[in-house]
Amino acid sequence: MNDVEVIRARALGAVPHGYLGRRGGVSAGLHAGLNVGAGSTDDEAAITANRHRAAAAVLPGAALVTVFQVHSAEVVPITAPIAFADRPRADAMVTDRPGLLLGILTADCAPVLFLDSQAGVIGAAHAGWKGAISGVTDATITAMEKLGADRGRIAAAIGPCIARASYEVDDGFARRFEADDPANERFFSAGRPGHHQFDLEAYVAHRLAAAGVTRIEMLGLDTYADPTRFFSFRRATHHAEPDYGRQISLIGLPVAAG
Repeated sequence: MNDVEVIRARALGAVPHGYLGRRGGVSAGLHAGLNVGAGSTDDEAAITANRHRAAAAVLPGAALVTVFQVHSAEVVPITAPIAFADRPRADAMVTDRPGLLLGILTADCAPVLFLDSQAGVIGAAHAGWKGAISGVTDATITAMEKLGADRGRIAAAIGPCIARASYEVDDGFARRFEADDPANERFFSAGRPGHHQFDLEAYVAHRLAAAGVTRIEMLGLDTYADPTRFFSFRRATHHAEPDYGRQISLIGLPVAAG
């Protein structure tokens, strides 16, 4: 699918993966582009077509697997294709099985893709602020280790998400993070009175590093600030739009030739 934009991370090398935005889809109106969010009010047929386009752009012929995301630290191991209607409630997946394509949906939250190329183990996590502070990335790394990965070999890349300049939070939000660890103060900068600007991407990178991941890539792409390229929940809210689309980030292991 040449019209689907696939953003790749150097840290993940040649393994099939990509962070997709809204370019190259069939949806129209508020959801114009590659909207894959079944929770949106978009046309169901368009969402299905977009999911097929997304998978084909990254790993043709693979079985796309997604979860019913609930802003948790729950991780599920994927050993076989899962019907869309049977999606488990979780926010991360891991696998060592070729032919499976793990997909994480976002609309400002941080999508994190993981790879231990030596072990042949991959992971994908949805890290909104709730999942991030609850340890969804830590749990993903632990689940990968159960499949034979070594956290010292794992590479992780953080895809398009809302950036500090676009992410205003209140005092209570900041205090929650500082109560978890006073050093988290560094992820907040001063905003208007009673408010702060939160750096979600940097916080997720910190959690990865603290867990022992030594190769971390931050793509530095702000979903809020680029409406032609990405969907954004917060931007839609600020514009009083009734709904918003979701983009997908994908990683999979190819089936060996022959």
